[in-house]
Amino acid sequence: MQLKNSSHSYGWVAITLHWLLALFIFGLFGLGLYMVELSYYDSWYRGSLELHKSVGITLAILWILRLVWRQVNVQPEDRLDSHKQRLESLAAHIVHWMLYIIVVLLIVSGYLISTADGRAIAVFNLFEVPALPWSIDRQEDIAGEIHEILAWILVSFVAIHALAAIKHHILDKDLVLRRMLKPLSKPGKHI
Repeated sequence: MQLKNSSHSYGWVAITLHWLLALFIFGLFGLGLYMVELSYYDSWYRGSLELHKSVGITLAILWILRLVWRQVNVQPEDRLDSHKQRLESLAAHIVHWMLYIIVVLLIVSGYLISTADGRAIAVFNLFEVPALPWSIDRQEDIAGEIHEILAWILVSFVAIHALAAIKHHILDKDLVLRRMLKPLSKPGKHI
């Protein structure tokens, strides 16, 4: 079982973290859309809010693990045969870093919303993430607006990312998508 990345393929740890983050992001986005439709008096208002916070903190932990794993592992090489492929690779790197940046900004803005009243965030009642000892006027509202905008931007970038993977699989018939589904045993045409 290939846990670590190789020069031509992602390992199971990177693949699992990738798909867990995708699942958490889509789940949080869907839950967020549901939550904004609830009124304070709806029976699941409080429960959905607590779930969203707990899953958000779990996403933050997974995001940190993914960054650490990325730093301590080799990254699979892009096999670039043409100028077009180099441009695609550059675009892919930009989109990946935008995804990383937007996720961290979403985590920070969610934290600022949740702790604006000075209370810690209870994560599945297992532990608490403390609030900052200070806040700003209208912190919850400002961070909330930023959080909503960033969520839509993130989903847009994720859609671009997914469409590019599908394009590579169907049109280019390369291994870009397949190497994120399971570790590949031998080198092949990546891009």
